[in-house]
Parts: sequence; C-alpha cells; structure tokens
Amino acid sequence: MRILVPGATGSVGQQVVQQALDRGHDVVAIARKTTTLTMDHPALTKVAVDILNARDVEPLVAGVDAVISTVGIGASKSPTKLYSAGTKNLIEGMRAHGVTRLVVISSEVAEHWAHQGLFKLWVVLPLLQHFIGATYDDMRRMDVVLWESDVQWTAIRAPRIRPKEGKGDYRLSADGPLARGWAITATDMAAALIDIAERGDLGRKHVYVAN
Repeated sequence: MRILVPGATGSVGQQVVQQALDRGHDVVAIARKTTTLTMDHPALTKVAVDILNARDVEPLVAGVDAVISTVGIGASKSPTKLYSAGTKNLIEGMRAHGVTRLVVISSEVAEHWAHQGLFKLWVVLPLLQHFIGATYDDMRRMDVVLWESDVQWTAIRAPRIRPKEGKGDYRLSADGPLARGWAITATDMAAALIDIAERGDLGRKHVYVAN
C-alpha cells in the first residue's frame, strides 16, 4: 500500500512510518516541520505541510491507498481544532481522489463515559477531562466529522500511550473498553494502526486497544 501519515514526527507517527516501511509499504510522511524525521528510505516521501490548510493537503492524498492520522497536541490545555478540522481536510482530499480508508487516533475519554468501569468513570476520566479537556472536546467534534463522511474510517479509543519499548503484542476490541486497558506503548499503538489499516472488517467503527 501507499500510506499517507499526518503527524509523522510524533512518537506514534515516527513508529508508524518506520513499521510501514519495514512491512514494504510506500509512505508519504507529513507534518508542519519534517526536520525531526531523520530517517531516509527509497519508499519514503517527506512533506512539510499543515493539515489545517486544506489546499496544501488535498494533492498529497492523490495515489494513496490509506490514511493513518497520528496528529495530536499532547497534553495541551489550549482549545484546538486540529483533530476535527484536520480530519475534515483529510476526508475532503480523500473524496477528491477516491481514497476510502482512514484510521485515526481518538481517546477513551472522548467516548460516552457510561461505557466505562466505575474507577475510570468516577476518578480517571473526570480528572483527564478537567486538565486537558480541550483535546477531548475536539476529538468529539472529530467523531461528528467521521460519522458525517462517507469514508471507511476506524477510530481507535486509545488509552495512555507510553514512550516505552514495545511489548510486541496488543489487545483489540470492537465491542467496548478492554479490562485493565490502562495503557499501550507507542510502538504497539503504531502496529495496531497499521494492522487496522490493512484489515477490511473494521470500517466505520470505534475500537479499543491496550497492552
């Protein structure tokens, strides 16, 4: 496949780029600044672009088979539209070029909390929402963008993503939160993103992953 990877300079994004290349895929890696993406490969194209600029994003989607979006603002408290508006721009580019497969990172906090266990419901999720709620609010707006689109998207309700060495395995559920699904390493998160992009049975679904 030829895969477009927005957010390619982040901890997960760089792992997606490397693992996709290792699997034999062609990769178009995009970020506002690509100088920190130091890897080089004959199948890798690096482009500096802001996904909030629809005009610059649209031509980059031409010829790709799937988009794996790893964009994020981390633990910022500032209001953002990166997830919702950025995803909308990607989808518009996909529509223009007949691309249908999209995988994005969301969060458990952005899910309806009634689906969660009591400890997360009463302690963990309220704290996260209080301190970095702007991120999750925009992820909820991204959900609306996804549902209103006609693409075959999959959104991962991710737990905490840890910058640790990968375990080489992860759990996945399309039915609801995973028991003891507290965290996943960036390496295993990247593997899950690529695995899901390669699959054909998770279109228009939210899924959960964890180590």
